[in-house]
Amino acid sequence: MSTARLTALGAGPGWHCLDVGAGTGTIARWLVESADVTSVLAVDRDTRFLTADAPPGLVAQTADVTALDFDPGRFHLVHARFVLMHLRPWRRMINQLSSLLAPGGVLVLSDAVDLTTSSAPATPYTRVMRAMWQALRTTIGTDTSWVPDYPSFLLEEGLHSVAAEIHVPPLLPGSPISRFWEDTWQRTHDAILATGQVDEPQLEQARRSLSSPHSAALSPGMLTAWGWKPRHTASPPP
Repeated sequence: MSTARLTALGAGPGWHCLDVGAGTGTIARWLVESADVTSVLAVDRDTRFLTADAPPGLVAQTADVTALDFDPGRFHLVHARFVLMHLRPWRRMINQLSSLLAPGGVLVLSDAVDLTTSSAPATPYTRVMRAMWQALRTTIGTDTSWVPDYPSFLLEEGLHSVAAEIHVPPLLPGSPISRFWEDTWQRTHDAILATGQVDEPQLEQARRSLSSPHSAALSPGMLTAWGWKPRHTASPPP
């Protein structure tokens, strides 16, 4: 989904790109190996997976992404996926990342949208998902409540041609996304139970629902928003 969007936005030769919170480097490597961009600076606090067999054009930098110190106007693409939702100074970071765009550059931000809100059916799955989000908020500060407002924030930064899309992968038995959520619940098991919203039997019921062909649950989606920095600044009035 991410590579399809970056392709549609024209990422390619001549582009100098910044991948913020690059993680294992899937997007950074794709940019240089498949999109043929000129360079990618991939920033993360843990760059072990970025430095191993890095292709030409990919440079990894170990840094706190909340304290980036780059000259403004440097990049044709600034990209961050599943990063800002975990950071408390997310609004300041949107401003900072926007400032790093070269004229005509594009900012692309992707984060999760929660579809297990109060209007969703009360099932073991939805209860566990709600408890997981609360556990993440309590332990590391994750907050997805503001993510649908991404387009408004990009407009506030003076970007134009702002748009957004949401993708919701199907929770099919044995699918990668189903396995991902089951693994996430396992890793956050104690924190989920500590919320008091679910107990162990309900958690086990939710796990079973992920492998059931009779489940009709909705996975959290991924909202991607983008906006372009104007190529020219309007002249002041006489």
